[in-house]
Amino acid sequence: MSLSRDLLEKDLYKVLGVPKDATESEIKKAYRKLAREYHPDANKGDSSAEERFKEISEANDVLADAKRRKEYDEARALFANGGFRPGPGGGGSFNFDLGDLFGGAQGGGGAGGFGGGLGDVFGGLFNRGGTGTRTQPRRGQDIESEVTLNFTEAVEGATVPLRMSSAAACKACSGTGDKNGTPRVCPTCVGTGQVSRGSGGGFSLTDPCPDCKGRGLTPENPCDVCHGSGRAKSSRTMQVRIPAGVSDGQRIRLRGKGAPGERGGPNGDLYVVVHVGTHPVFGRKDDNLTITVPVTFVEAALGGEVKVPTLGGPPVTLKLPAGTPNGRTMRARGKGAVRKDGTRGDLLVTVEVAVPKDLGDKAREALESYREATSGEDPRAELFQASKGA
Repeated sequence: MSLSRDLLEKDLYKVLGVPKDATESEIKKAYRKLAREYHPDANKGDSSAEERFKEISEANDVLADAKRRKEYDEARALFANGGFRPGPGGGGSFNFDLGDLFGGAQGGGGAGGFGGGLGDVFGGLFNRGGTGTRTQPRRGQDIESEVTLNFTEAVEGATVPLRMSSAAACKACSGTGDKNGTPRVCPTCVGTGQVSRGSGGGFSLTDPCPDCKGRGLTPENPCDVCHGSGRAKSSRTMQVRIPAGVSDGQRIRLRGKGAPGERGGPNGDLYVVVHVGTHPVFGRKDDNLTITVPVTFVEAALGGEVKVPTLGGPPVTLKLPAGTPNGRTMRARGKGAVRKDGTRGDLLVTVEVAVPKDLGDKAREALESYREATSGEDPRAELFQASKGA
């Protein structure tokens, strides 16, 4: 099986949002849910959704296959920090096959005659080219944060400050772990960042050095801030642009805005979960805004023009047809939420016939006259007729 470095560095279970002991059906259910949410057809023009869909598909390809999942779990457990021997055609992928490793370690006598312990085999692979596993560049961690927007900010988009804390190179010692900036080579692992331990039967396994934590260097005078680790908590405030049209609970990925990498490695990503407040007048349905507008009985019966407020813009005038029933919804095109392609949805206007609580004498007389003029009409006649035939 050929495993890429990027694949082994990813937590595929986290990508799908399932635990490591998830069943096959749980993995399938999680994949289907996420695939529907981030499918390119449902997120046209959204490059972040497209990348997320690729990640989800990649994770499902591995975890949904029992054999590939087993090999992935074993590879992550044994080689979580990289250092495999390059596969054919370059260093972008690495061959993981214990049979190959054992075969390469056998002496000329054939099966059962290992020329050295597993520590020799793994050590040779890890240190090929003179570089230990832990001294290679390492990608920074991903960071998750939350932000709360008001209704208008979510519709129109907003730039908000986010204060985040993450591990970064200690400023006091410039990431060396030594207060004087002059760490020495670790005497335990002799700078390799690894130590071998016997497991019985002549075999040995390679582990990160417990004294230098795999760094290969140990401080002569430990830094008072990071206590020799070379890493310290760092707080920073970033101005983050939240795109227009985000919905409540949406998770946005900002590439390279996470924790700084180690030893020249790339930064991690920042994931922002958006919470959206409500509005006293407007509601939202996908890319459309909604509003309920009261009209008088006269306007509903005789028709007329009705002014309707819009979010952040001038009001629009809708023509109300004569005989408009209560609850009818009309559409003001282009007055809704901003879509991902820059266009706008519509404003859905629902008519609500307002019944006055108090009537003046003239209004009451007019209604009494109207009732006499329509006394022969029964709006419920068809209802009773239909109920008998059912």
